[in-house]
Amino acid sequence: MGIGTGIALLVIGAILSFGVSDRIEGVDLTVIGYICMGAGALALILAIAMTNQRANTSHREVIERHDNPPVPPA
Repeated sequence: MGIGTGIALLVIGAILSFGVSDRIEGVDLTVIGYICMGAGALALILAIAMTNQRANTSHREVIERHDNPPVPPA
């Protein structure tokens, strides 16, 4: 899940929580909206943390040097 998924879940959850006033028997859309918003916030935080962790990696370049000429076998 990326940053876009987290934002999408936040938006869908907010629409379900605050914008929908329909009633479905046995289903509370407000609670489902809050659950979606919580999942979206968690996905957003995790995506940002993973991106930040990937950006802090360091790379090393290893260069082999052969200063001494090869010794012929005796």
